[in-house]
Amino acid sequence: MSPFSISVRLATWNLRFDAQPDSIPVAASLAALPDPRAAPLQVLLGEQPWSDRRVRVAQRLWASHVDLVGFQEALIRQVRDLEELMDNEFAWVGVGRDDGIAAGEFNPIFYRRTAFTLLETDTFWLSHEPFKPGSRFPGAGSPRLATFALFRLSAPAGNPPRNVALINLHLDNVSDAQRRFGAAMVLHRARFEAYERPEVPLLVTGDFNSSTSGPDSGAYAVLTGTAPAPTIPDEFARRFPFPSRPNAAGLVMHDLRVVAPRPFVGGDWATFTDFWHRKDDQELIDFVFGRSDGGWKAKGAFIETALSDDGMLASDHRPVVTDVVIS
Repeated sequence: MSPFSISVRLATWNLRFDAQPDSIPVAASLAALPDPRAAPLQVLLGEQPWSDRRVRVAQRLWASHVDLVGFQEALIRQVRDLEELMDNEFAWVGVGRDDGIAAGEFNPIFYRRTAFTLLETDTFWLSHEPFKPGSRFPGAGSPRLATFALFRLSAPAGNPPRNVALINLHLDNVSDAQRRFGAAMVLHRARFEAYERPEVPLLVTGDFNSSTSGPDSGAYAVLTGTAPAPTIPDEFARRFPFPSRPNAAGLVMHDLRVVAPRPFVGGDWATFTDFWHRKDDQELIDFVFGRSDGGWKAKGAFIETALSDDGMLASDHRPVVTDVVIS
């Protein structure tokens, strides 16, 4: 055991893409906030524009005191809005899935500037052409990508540096085959990182569109090692080989809500609620995982609300928040 450890509050949150775009600046949304002493004048129903939801997202992040968060479905406007709303205390990495620059949805990773230094980042598409921007798995509804980042954590003076790696992704909502395939690629990358940097713990965040059991559980089963992983592209295997480290091939991912001490796991279950306060087909499809060779310890986990008293839902997903100790 290392002589010291560092606590990190990590989250994953699908923001719901900006489906009702407008040109309202962030400053106007802030200026329109009501008097905090006043009761809500109405109860909002259904999806609200991003220009209204974005402030609620930032407020939830501030209230949760997160240090590191993987988002899904963020368009470039949403990324830039959150950077502004978080008062530049967070930096971010990521690219648009359509062109590898700014077009289409991002899976950005936001990190607190005072807590992390970015060392490396890269992107790969969860398809048969993993390094071709916009490439799509056959039968998938959309191109899908994963964002990788390697960070150095801020540590007290005199202590050796601590690094941590994170992969953030969004698997397909249409194709279970894509979800399994994407999970296999992420698991392979996690095993490569164990071979390449065995001292660096690795975490995974995302919207997996995969439940923990039942017909849609394929990606969860592949990641956790209870189902065989599909064959990954040769090009990907050549870029990220792990030829000789013992046991690297047997590593899997642990669901942090499962391995955290049970008294410190919140009672809420659903992460996808759509834009309704309560819905029969709520789902648990958003997760935070840790690679099974350790270097981390889950201290607690909870599913944060996305609902405000006026009825506004900041997203059709709830954020999943975990407390992790990096040692």
